Amino acid sequence: MRGFETRGSQNGLSSCKISSNGTAATTDGQTVQTAGNAQDPQQQQQQQQAPNAWQVIKGVLFSFLTVSNCFNMINTFIISLFLQDLYVYVSQEEVFSDFNNTDALFWFHRDLVYGDWTTGEDGDGCYQHYKEMDIPETIQQNGSLYIHIYFTKSGFHPDPKRKGQYRRLATVHATRMLNKYKRRKFLKTKNLLTGETEADPEMIKRAESHGPVEIISHWHPNLTINMVDDHTAWVKGSVPPPLDQYVKFDAVSGDYYPIVYFNDYWNLQKDYYPINETLKSLPLRLSYCPLSLWRWQLYAAQNARSPWNFLPEDTYEQSDEDQDSVKVALLETNPYLLGLTIVVSIVHSIFEFLAFKNDIQFWNSRQSLEGLSVRSIIFGVFQSLVVLLYILDNETNFVVQVSVFIGLLIDLWKITKVMDVKLDRENKFAGVFPRLVFKDKSTYVESSTKIYDDMAFKYLSWLLYPLFGCYAVYSLLYVEHKGWYSWVLSMLYGFLLTFGFITMTPQLFINYKMKSVAHLPWRMLTYKALNTFIDDLFAFVIKMPMMYRIGCLRDDVVFFIYLYQRWIYRVDPNRVNEFGTSGVDHTQNNTAAPAPDAASAAITDKPEGEKKND
Repeated sequence: MRGFETRGSQNGLSSCKISSNGTAATTDGQTVQTAGNAQDPQQQQQQQQAPNAWQVIKGVLFSFLTVSNCFNMINTFIISLFLQDLYVYVSQEEVFSDFNNTDALFWFHRDLVYGDWTTGEDGDGCYQHYKEMDIPETIQQNGSLYIHIYFTKSGFHPDPKRKGQYRRLATVHATRMLNKYKRRKFLKTKNLLTGETEADPEMIKRAESHGPVEIISHWHPNLTINMVDDHTAWVKGSVPPPLDQYVKFDAVSGDYYPIVYFNDYWNLQKDYYPINETLKSLPLRLSYCPLSLWRWQLYAAQNARSPWNFLPEDTYEQSDEDQDSVKVALLETNPYLLGLTIVVSIVHSIFEFLAFKNDIQFWNSRQSLEGLSVRSIIFGVFQSLVVLLYILDNETNFVVQVSVFIGLLIDLWKITKVMDVKLDRENKFAGVFPRLVFKDKSTYVESSTKIYDDMAFKYLSWLLYPLFGCYAVYSLLYVEHKGWYSWVLSMLYGFLLTFGFITMTPQLFINYKMKSVAHLPWRMLTYKALNTFIDDLFAFVIKMPMMYRIGCLRDDVVFFIYLYQRWIYRVDPNRVNEFGTSGVDHTQNNTAAPAPDAASAAITDKPEGEKKND
């Protein structure tokens, strides 16, 4: 920190001198003799030649006390260089100049020591000041309120008009808006049959007057002022981002001022409340604390936003609200449980990547569809499409939208692996666009899998369609919607979320009929099952909707059924595995086996070219 001027009186530092004969010099040049009273020259000469032990000890003690006193004077002088006064003003003006207004002075604290970590109310270098401020009418009408912080060298004043008490290099200034503007969205929902709504009539009027989005000023009663304890020799133009926006350099000397940082990282979004006519005063608890360099870097990195980011502002608001759960976990969760959660989160990400990798690898190398439910894959595409349209209609987080869209693309890619997709250029759609023709692969049609798959969905429809109709009627009668399009999406999404486990049953039915599970992608299923168990752990640690917890439970049940089928259907070398091959060498069997068996083996072991065509 090189911004403050290091000008100060010497305060008698030159008076701390010790003579070469063991005496201490004072400010007026007089000496204090260490041998006691004055003696005649002959005796003094004898004592100087042969001093006794007591005189030596007394001289050493006196010299030690004198040196200690000099060090105390030097320490006092150094501390006086780092003494600073704190002035805090609150005003509606972004540029403050009314220093003579005593009502604008929120807090004044004298003789703060730069880099002091031991003083304060709790012995940590922190000070607090609380005050309830009157609310001007303009602030109640969505006006702005600013806080102006001035650190001056002890004895100086931040008012430039006070000649002799103001010095530019001895003043540090920082300004920040105290209130925060947040968007409040109005969802105009109603019962589609009756046209009635349970929303507050006042909210309906505000929605009609302000539109679907209203910007409202919010208030948080806590704010911390941090003075960064930093002695780095920063050079202008070489400060890395995002620290460069906080380090201010003097245009003349090139030195930088002490770094003032407004810290509101631990202010949760849920604790903000709107400023309106019902509030009579605004409480503010202002804290001053020193801050180490590495902690300041962490805070600055967390609050940094790239100037090249293309995301809209409401996306940032959603991300701030999402970070509240992380902050609450850091504040309220047991440290051991928090550490376990972090480790489990990393493991969850690894399993998610491995499940994705093995799923792609499985379908990319798949040569036969025997034993796999093609209809379930097609139904999965429909389910992913409904989820994507639903989150787009409800303006969900951008990151969630991207992840769901990527999942939909993967499901569409799977369609090309389980069916033959071709373009029919002869029978064009509307005479312009070629038609997409979907045809089942031969390995799926010629095997008994298709019969079992059709049978499973036939039995499934007996349960699925009545539940779907009942849920649609319930959603129409008792749930409010923005319109008929939103009703269709929310009804389909709610149904899939509630009864989505039914779509997993066709594969269980095919396994039961074939008495085999060798055709399943067990690696991918294992990784997904482990992620489901991790989600169960998070369901008890993190607050989440009950429907999501039920979804985790149903996935566990289905996977345990898969495990039970794997246990009862033992490994058979003659059974075709997930890669379309078996453990029996049919080439040797063809030479010794009868003709019917050879024909049967020929059907099973197709040439490599036909397998790829399939």
